[in-house]
Parts: sequence; structure tokens; C-alpha cells
Amino acid sequence: MNHPIEKDKKKVSREIGLEIATICGRHLLKLEHLHYGYWTADLAVDLANLPAAQVNYVKFLFSNIPSGVHSILDVGCGMGQIAKQLTDCGYKVDCVSPSAFLAENARGLLREKSRIFECFYEQLETENRYDLILFSESFQYIDPETAIQKTLSLLSPNGYMLICDVFKRDTQDKSPISGGHYLSRFNRVIAAYPFGLITDHDITEQTAPNRDIEDRLVQEVAVPVSQLLVQLMKSRYRMLSGLLMWVFRRKIEKMRSKYLSGRRTGEIFKAFKTYRLLLYKKQL
Repeated sequence: MNHPIEKDKKKVSREIGLEIATICGRHLLKLEHLHYGYWTADLAVDLANLPAAQVNYVKFLFSNIPSGVHSILDVGCGMGQIAKQLTDCGYKVDCVSPSAFLAENARGLLREKSRIFECFYEQLETENRYDLILFSESFQYIDPETAIQKTLSLLSPNGYMLICDVFKRDTQDKSPISGGHYLSRFNRVIAAYPFGLITDHDITEQTAPNRDIEDRLVQEVAVPVSQLLVQLMKSRYRMLSGLLMWVFRRKIEKMRSKYLSGRRTGEIFKAFKTYRLLLYKKQL
């Protein structure tokens, strides 16, 4: 079991990582979203096409919202772009975001159209009830049983839970790519609650190319840049750079093993992960 301090460190690291991804994505890559792209057969797997793939993802997500849904709670709303597009389609949308940085971005985008709950989903307190609760790549960060129990309490009668996220496959080897709950465990947990499965779309093939793009960026950009920075440090601050390399040698080796092993590609993703869109209906 993880120590509470370790859990807090992971949460802080995740939030900082999201902020960095937001800044880089928005200003360097002109991205409006933080989520995976959905790669269709006619879309070449290239960084320049990532915005188009993310648009495809949103369209796919929206196409699976059942008719009769009017109010939606977007859990882990990121920059608020999905919520904004949902409101433009006529839905009443509230958002949950534990990140002050991302919540402020969402407020600026949504203004008075939505209420932004700046807290973790587990801590959310509201009298509102929703026709659909959406987890777009946010379910993996919440304990499944806690998330399901909370969702049941916030859904209107006959409401829906829509999850679009990464899950782990049951494999003997440890995945070099982190993230996601075991799908088998999730299925066991949700079977104990009054939810009926409506839709199960496996979109692993359509999302795996995102990992190829990420790996290419690391190998072709991050690695050469980091090597040049190391050379610069050695040329100007030989003793200091040597000391830092020794002090942080374990962390450096861990990062190299994790990100530079060449084992974070689309094929590796498909071997260890499954990306699913799961739609459940609350049973009375």
C-alpha cells in the first residue's frame, strides 16, 4: 500500500505535468485538448495531424451520448474544451477539476455557462444531479469503487456513466507504460453495483498511434536536446555537472529506462493496454 505522502507527491507531480502539457500543447503545438487523438485510417500518423485526431476523438465521444441527456458532469475537465463544445451543443455542463491552473482555464473559457468545482471528484459536494457523468481520461486517476459509488450518488434516476479511458490488460510482464486500472478488476467492481452496460467500444487501435508520436518526439527531439545540454554543462561547469550526475544517477537511470528504452510505442501500448469507451446506465 502506498504511503499517504507518496500519494500526495504523485498527485502534485501529475498536476504539474498537466500544467506543463497544457502550456506546451497550447503554445507550441496549438492543441486545444489534453486527451489522446482518435486516428482514422485516412489520417496519417504525424504530429501535424494530432489536432485533427483530437477533433475525431471529441466527435466519437459525443456520438455515444444517449438521447434524452440534458445535464452532464465533466469529471477532470482539463482546459474545459470538451465542456465548452458540449454547452455549444445545448447541454447543461458542470465540471470538476482538482488543478487550480486548469480550473482557471476552464472558467475563462466557460464563464457563466458552467459551474467549476475545484476539488477532487471524491471530495465533491453538490445538490445537483446529472443525466450523465463523463470521465474522459480521468477515471484512471480515481479508485474505481470510490468513483462508482460517487457517481451513483450524483446521477439522476436512469442516468448514465460514460468512461473513455485507458485500462490495463492482464499480462505476465510489467508494462513499461504507466496508467489505467486493470480492466478485469474494474469489471469485477462494477458488477456489484446497479449499472447496466450499454456500450463497450474497444478503440485501442485508433488511439495507439499517439504513443508512436510521443516516442518519436522523445527520440528525435528530447534526446538530442538533453545530450546537448549535458555537453554544455560539462564544458562550462565540469565539476558541478559531474557531481549532479552522480547525485541524481539513480533518477537519471530510471528516466532513461522509462522513456528512452524504445518500449513506449503503439505496439507496446496495444500489448499492455486497452482503450475503451464504456457506457453504463443506472438501474433502479
